[in-house]
Parts: sequence; structure tokens; C-alpha cells
Amino acid sequence: MPAGLPPVTLVWDRFDDLPHTLTALEAHDPDQGRITLHPTPGTDSLTALAWDILAALGKPPPLTCYRLHDTDAPWAITAAWTLASGITHLTVLRAHLLTTARLNALLTLRDRTGLRLALVCHQRRIPTALERALRTVPHRIADATAALPAPAPGRPDTSAPTVPAGPVPSLPGPSLVGRWLNLPALTTLAAIDGEEPRCRCTAPTAEQRGFYPPVLPALTAAEVAHRLRTATAHPHLAAALATACFTAASMTQLDTAHLTDLAPSAETITLHDSLGQRQYCLQHLVPTWARPLLLAAAYLQRLTRTDLPLLTEDPLSGSGLPGLTAFAEICKLRPPQPPHPKRVRARVGKDRPRRPSPSEPTTIWPLCSAHYHFRWAMPEQMDGCPQPPDHTRQRRARATP
Repeated sequence: MPAGLPPVTLVWDRFDDLPHTLTALEAHDPDQGRITLHPTPGTDSLTALAWDILAALGKPPPLTCYRLHDTDAPWAITAAWTLASGITHLTVLRAHLLTTARLNALLTLRDRTGLRLALVCHQRRIPTALERALRTVPHRIADATAALPAPAPGRPDTSAPTVPAGPVPSLPGPSLVGRWLNLPALTTLAAIDGEEPRCRCTAPTAEQRGFYPPVLPALTAAEVAHRLRTATAHPHLAAALATACFTAASMTQLDTAHLTDLAPSAETITLHDSLGQRQYCLQHLVPTWARPLLLAAAYLQRLTRTDLPLLTEDPLSGSGLPGLTAFAEICKLRPPQPPHPKRVRARVGKDRPRRPSPSEPTTIWPLCSAHYHFRWAMPEQMDGCPQPPDHTRQRRARATP
């Protein structure tokens, strides 16, 4: 057990009082490092309990790409997201219904992540399985009246929805929820480059090389971060697409990043180009919204003790995972598409029925050579998609007072 690990707290709610449960649920705030877990009733599956924690973190379980009885993969992913999200407190309701195996899984998660674990027992007698699980673990027993005090008389009741007194302020600009986002940085994602040898250089920053990828507006970056956090529980998929959005890198460049290329706190990431086909090896600054996604991928590799490419391979060897462009379409992220053809208005007579509206067209992923040193060496196939912003043109625009 790591040194300094906090003891487990056994919260004893002898009479199963509703105010104590409401207080625990009210304390759920992942942004502040606290989650409250209500395990799915009617099952003793270890995998289902890991899915419950991922759901509390906002991830879409279940994970169906691993073997049915493989419990190591979902719990490793759960530990990686817990560390990357900065979760420090985990409160588990109905702990008296958990089996010994599920309690041991929670204790193992505590050992991996350093969580402050609180198990709430809602009956007059502590069950044998709970006593046996805590027998060799430092723990303390706290009365629910002291550990989970009832809400103060002036506090609002969170069990019922509240109506704001005044008008709800709207976000600046148009709403982006549910809409396709055309990101110029994804224009150079698809590539047909060959695999490059592993590079261990100390690369200069992108600005030192004069490379400026397209910058996402604040509202768009917030929406992209929300979609990537909630679209998948696989860290390497979310991290790869996030890196492509702020670096304008191709799949070949994303494949060159390893764990040693990411800074300890994910402030920077280095993408390599040892063959010199594009912009050479570059160190990119990681925006704040993307750091938890890259940290989750890094923690998963550390937990599984693998040395695979950080962004393009699953260290747990899952099967049936979507490709990066397919995952981008799941998130409704794509490069700018060709302009729509002009509609010709035709008169609709009595004998001529109105045609149904066409379905959503297929997303075009162009093969773009904009970031190659010698564009003639790369067969370009844009299919009508616009070229991405020129990084040198952006540099000159920034340098102009």
C-alpha cells in the first residue's frame, strides 16, 4: 500500500435515513474532485461496477470491445480516468449490498489512485463481507449523522428541480450543441504516409519552427472538449482526436507520439517527423481543455506497463474500436466540406409531388498536402474541400502590428 494513503471511512447509516442519502448525492461534483456512486441494483458484476464509476465521470459505458469476463480492462480505464480527472473523493452508497469481490475492486482502485474512499452502510448491522474486506485495511467508522449531516433549513432541496428567479444568461454566439463542427485542423488528418522509425530527439517548439496550426475559438473549443469527454471511455481515442484538433497533425504524425513525448503534467507533446516530409519534429503546447484527455491516455499506459504509441493504439488490445475518422464523425467533427450546390427552385404543380429532402451527405476526408515540404510528392485529393489556413500566412499576420 502506498505511503500516506488515507484510511477508508465506513459511514454507518443505521436507520437508512433519506436526508443522509440526499446529502451524499448532493456532494457529487466531479469538477471539484468528488463523485458519489449508487451501484446498479440487481447485479454483482465487477465490470458493471466499473461502468457505474465511468458513468459517474460522464463517460458512456459499456465497453464492449473487450472479452466478456475480462475485468482488468474496464478497471484500468476507470483508474486512468479517475487520475486524469483529478478525483480525490469517492462515496459509495449501498455498500452493505456489495460482494467481497466488488469491495476488493474498490479497494484496489483506492490503492491505484489514492482516493479517499467512503463506504455507506444503510442497515443496523455491518455485514460480514464488509467487515472481512476492511479487516486488513486501515479504516474508521463514522456515524452518518456526523459524516453526512442533513441539509440546513435554508438550503434548497436538490431532490426537486429549481426554477431560476431571473432569465438564464445565454452563451455568447450561436449554440453548437448537436451541430457539425467543421475544423480546418482536421483537413490534414487523413494521410497515406508510411510508418516512420521511432525518434527520441528533443524537438523545438512549433513557434520556433514557424508553424502555427489553426486556433479554435473559445466557444468551439469548449464544445469540442465536452464532446470528446462524453463520446467515449477509451482514453487513446479521445486523446488522439484532441491532439489532431490543436496540432493539425496527420495520423502518421500522431502515431509517432509515445509516453516519453508527453510532459509529466501534459503541458506539451512532441510529434516527430524524422524523415522530414512535413514540418520536422515539433513540440506543441497542449491547451487546458485537452490536458485531462492526454493524461488519461498516459495513466492507462503506466497502469498497463506498455510502451505502445500513446495516441493510436489501445494498450488493452481492444477489438472493434472505431477508426479515428469514424470516431470524429461520431463526435460530429469533420474538416470543412465542399460548398453546397445552389438549389434550383422548381414549381410544384398538382401532378408533380414534392421530392423528399436528401439525407445527410457522407463526410469527405480529403488527402491534403498543405503541410508537406514538397507538395508535388504527395498525391492530393481534396474532392472540393477548401484548403486549410496557411501556417506561414498566420505567422505573418501575427507579426504584423
